[in-house]
Amino acid sequence: MNFIEGLREEAKKNIQKIVLPEGNEERTLEAADFALTNNIANIILLGNPTEIKEIAQKNNLKNIDKAQIIDPNNFDAFEKYVGLLLEIRGKKIKSREDAEKLVRNPLYLATLLVKSGAADGEVAGAENSTGDVLRPAFQIVKTLPGISVVSGAFFMVFDNKKIGDNGIITFADCAVHPNPTASELAEIAVASARTTKAIAGLDPRVALLSFSTKGSAKHEMVDKVVEATAIAQKMAPEFKIDGELQADAAIIPGIGSKKAPDSEIAGRANVLVFPTLEVGNITYKLVQRLAGAEAVGPVLQGMAAPINDLSRGCSADDIINMIAITSLQAADKF
Repeated sequence: MNFIEGLREEAKKNIQKIVLPEGNEERTLEAADFALTNNIANIILLGNPTEIKEIAQKNNLKNIDKAQIIDPNNFDAFEKYVGLLLEIRGKKIKSREDAEKLVRNPLYLATLLVKSGAADGEVAGAENSTGDVLRPAFQIVKTLPGISVVSGAFFMVFDNKKIGDNGIITFADCAVHPNPTASELAEIAVASARTTKAIAGLDPRVALLSFSTKGSAKHEMVDKVVEATAIAQKMAPEFKIDGELQADAAIIPGIGSKKAPDSEIAGRANVLVFPTLEVGNITYKLVQRLAGAEAVGPVLQGMAAPINDLSRGCSADDIINMIAITSLQAADKF
């Protein structure tokens, strides 16, 4: 069983309810039908019910009727969610009319469903920008207690099973926060450890990367990683976290033992935390394209409930995988 198959099988063990606000989008409906057919998740679709059924019939999707379908423009709990939005965002919303308009927006309604507990998680972005997906998430669901920054992790899956743990290494942050402070970098490290454990089922061994290993170079950029490592170790003593380490010292046993002989992470890391988004994004794309690794993600981490963003170029399979990942995040309860 490969990594993707494993994610889907794990999701089946603790079925979660995932809301898909882009319910009138063909790839989303194809993914929803697969998830329902294969018992990966229960699904809430937001959109016009007539259009959803027409698209399902056109594409021979036979299990869409198993989904809960909510029309944002006409549903019984509308007033409840207007009230919830005003309770959360009352000072930021000028009028009740503005609140009603937002609740009719599927992306806002989806986050309200998650906030209220009517849904366990959300997957969107097949036809909406990242900014549009994340804006209501930040406003309504917000971040986990003790976490101030949202980040994006990728599971890099290699054919060479000697890399990481059975060919899997987590890369973060590769998607969200451009230049984290030391404390924010520490939060990203801890969140990445939690993500690795919850989704990949691995015992995380986290390396905070730099161009220096254990003082081999002096620079303020190295100082940031050293400080972040100390903060992360105090934040989450249950996890194995070390730094600063160069990339080769983090993942190659022979080099790790020479450069950082006292480290229990060096040479054995399965979670790599990059000092900036620039480094992380460039690295994951190079590894994906030049080393042929499969990049699964980004998995958003740090939110108080699982909300994940898709690329607008995603396939139905990508959406299915993100439904499974979101379900695993929800089942873990952080």
